[in-house]
Amino acid sequence: MSVSRRTLLTTAAGAAVAATATSTVPAAASDQGVSGQTAVFRSAADYAVKKLRAVAPGVTAFPTGTKFEKWAFSQNGDWVGGFWPGALWMAHLYTGDEQFRDLALASADKLAPRQTDTSTHDLGFLFYPSWVTAWRLTGDDKWRAGALQAAASLIKRYNAKGHFIRAWGALTDPKDAGRIIMDTIMNLDLLDFATRQTGDGQYLDIAVEHAKTAQRVFVRPDGSTPHVFDFDPATGAELGPGTVQGYSASSCWSRGQSWGIYGFTTMYRRTGDRSFLTTARRLSDFALGALTPDNVPVWDYLAPQAPNDVKDASAGVVMACGLLDLAEVSGQSHYRVAGLRLLEATARTCLTTRSTRADAVVARCTRNRPAEDGVEISLPYADYYLLEGILRVLKPRELDRAIDLSSR
Repeated sequence: MSVSRRTLLTTAAGAAVAATATSTVPAAASDQGVSGQTAVFRSAADYAVKKLRAVAPGVTAFPTGTKFEKWAFSQNGDWVGGFWPGALWMAHLYTGDEQFRDLALASADKLAPRQTDTSTHDLGFLFYPSWVTAWRLTGDDKWRAGALQAAASLIKRYNAKGHFIRAWGALTDPKDAGRIIMDTIMNLDLLDFATRQTGDGQYLDIAVEHAKTAQRVFVRPDGSTPHVFDFDPATGAELGPGTVQGYSASSCWSRGQSWGIYGFTTMYRRTGDRSFLTTARRLSDFALGALTPDNVPVWDYLAPQAPNDVKDASAGVVMACGLLDLAEVSGQSHYRVAGLRLLEATARTCLTTRSTRADAVVARCTRNRPAEDGVEISLPYADYYLLEGILRVLKPRELDRAIDLSSR
């Protein structure tokens, strides 16, 4: 898509005006017959806010996951650093409490050294819920400039031969040089942000090229996906699927499927390319068909012991956000019903409300089952997406200010 076909937003005020003018978010809590769900969501959000008020003032690094219900931390944020300030921003939007705003800014500021990190594809995860949101809510150009620098670092990972963004490893490291993963689709919105802010179309062009490649190589006829796909980095030739966090190359890691649902829906919002909408719907239809009656995803939909297997509530809340967005852009209300059902299931059955020692909000999450790394623990992105999902229902216009729910 040519940048001339897009509205370039160059000021915080412009961003706010455009979000108000073009967003199609629904009125808060307008669904008929969901008053009971609304009460559940308010209760869950209140609990999350109470937990953050108690824990956040003592947090000086970035939570990565829990051990015996207490956060373990990374000083540089690993790949999850954006979700802690992001959750604080969500709490600020829900409550209006300036303490959460101040804590979010202080936490985001600690990510500043990662702006020039070219060794990872996760710069969207790091900088969109932290720095882009900070700019949209404060207007301070410091945050916009840092996010743009992160986007400039991210596009250095683009492989023009294969039309993909490399997932892992330093640019000088030949290991994994041709590897892409499902998660990357979630990092592309940072590139759309860069094109809108700078007028330079190369950022969005790269995002679209990667998304088109992911469509082609990841999506199976039944709508399921592998976690990994490998290319020859020198020629761009396709080598085949694989996995790291899923059960096998032919299984379907549930969180990766959820990233795809959310990410392809976002790409449709940003480009208007209906093939992205079709892909999001195919991934959604598979995942909804694979869900168990409790509406909490197993860690891998096609692992041999599924559906009677270890759970991953983080996959559920990511999927809920994607489904709520998909319903809005597609006009298909059954996706909204399903998204609300997922959120409600998490709020009713996966919170840490019975624990007196838990630091986190959402339990029953699984980070990397094959490595036996973090099986049914708490994860920072689960807390973030739970709050994002609840705000999509209760305060969509406030959420729009933070993450931009407009369509092009």
